[in-house]
Formats: sequence, structure tokens, C-alpha cells
Amino acid sequence: VIRCRAAVAWAVGKPLSVEEVEVAPPKAGEVRIKMVATGICHTDEHTLKGSFPNVEFPVILGHEGAGIVESIGEGVTSVKPGDKVIPLCLPQCGECSFCLNPESNFCQKSHISEPQNLLPDKTTRFTCKGKQVHHFLWVSTFAEYTVVPEYAVAKIDAAAPLDKVCLLGCGFSTGYGAAINTAKVKPGSTCAIFGLGGVGLSVVMGCKAAGASRIIAVDINKDKFAKAKELGATNCINPRDFKKPIQEVITEMTGQGVDYSFEAIGHAETLVGGISA
Repeated sequence: VIRCRAAVAWAVGKPLSVEEVEVAPPKAGEVRIKMVATGICHTDEHTLKGSFPNVEFPVILGHEGAGIVESIGEGVTSVKPGDKVIPLCLPQCGECSFCLNPESNFCQKSHISEPQNLLPDKTTRFTCKGKQVHHFLWVSTFAEYTVVPEYAVAKIDAAAPLDKVCLLGCGFSTGYGAAINTAKVKPGSTCAIFGLGGVGLSVVMGCKAAGASRIIAVDINKDKFAKAKELGATNCINPRDFKKPIQEVITEMTGQGVDYSFEAIGHAETLVGGISA
């Protein structure tokens, strides 16, 4: 058992509390990771606000991180102690019908199919003050050590800077993958991105890599425009600078609307605007 620090969410609506926790060793098919870096995704904040009813408290949140394998359980072959890894909030067992289908990336062992408040054997590796603490998406990167199933771990290059590649665990992959894998943006096309947070900026990068000729970045915070242009945006517009709906502005700018539209905010009105654009 390792004693370390973790940010524990004791209940909905209460702030995270840094506590000493006990992290049990990995069982068969599990990997214990020393977390070196973690990103902070708005999903964690949504969970704290109670927006995800299937999450059980107390819980250690965080699902976007990178670390080093500390120890492995019986039968683990894909990683060894000392390997740099990224824990996966969307696992890849490689065996279920979804993993074997090239059109899908939702493993049947993911949180889409079953709750991930406990590890697959329905027990937790975390305790604090004598109480059981739940896992979050089998990842829980807000702890200095965490335990995850082997199929929720990706080994990465030994030279990778963990403080940067931690963002591959969720935000970057979500945005970049939306452009490259989901939309399959074509060279010479036009794109609009609503929201320039971590996911939206990653969409910008994906659209540029795909060869889009025009990339229109939309946000109400003009302070984000410089970074968006640095990453590939050709136009940056603020809806508050116009009296008409922003989708009408985009239609006028392009003549007929864009070929691809990405909504990286999560609001109904921006979803509607993205579709209209």
C-alpha cells in the first residue's frame, strides 16, 4: 500500500480537498501508475456540480494525465515498471465487438456501457480516513498514484514530456480527433469552430493539419484569438461584435456557410448555431 496525496471530492457541490489516501497494489490485470502530470477538464467540474448522476462520492476525479508505471499485477504484459504511460478514460480492450469494429471507438468496457466508479472486480484501490473512495472513469488522475485496468493504459515514447502529453488523455485527442477522424476534414475545405478552449484549439490544429483553406474561430473571449491564429485559424470572430446571429455572419463571410462546423462549448444555442453555419 502506498500513502500519497490526492484531491478528494467528498460530495456534490463541495470543493476538492487534498487528503492523504492509501492506494492498494494492483491486482491481476491492473497497473499502478505514479501520476506526474494531469490536465483539468471541464468534465471534472461538471461532475463536482452533480451533472453526472452515475458518479458515486467520495471520488477522486481527473481523467487527463500522464505518469510512470510503478508496479503491475499478474498477467500484465503491455507495460512494465518504469514505462511512461497515459491512462485512458475511454479504454480499448481490443477484444469486444466495438473494439474490433473500425467504425467504433467506444469499447464495451467503457463508461458508456457500464459505470466505472469501481475497478472491474467491483472494488476500489483507494481509501481515505478509513472510508472507501471511488474511482473516476478508471483513471483518477487527481492522485499521486492511481490503479487502472491494463486495457486503460497506453504506453508512450520514453522521451515524451509528461507535462505536455497529459493533454492527449482527453482534451487534445477529443478536438484533433473530431477534425481528423470523425469529420474527416478535406483539403481546401472551410471550417468553423465554436469555442476556443483546449478542445476547440485542438480542433483548429486538426483542421489545419487536414489542409483546410479557411478556419473560422468563434469565441466571446477575444484574448484567445492570438493563440487560435498561431495554431492555424484564418479568421477569429466574436459574436458580441455583431447584432445578428453569428451563423448569419459566417454565411455572409463564406457565401454559403462552411463545409465543417465544430461545437466545443456544450451549449444548446451554440450547437444550433454550428448546425446553421
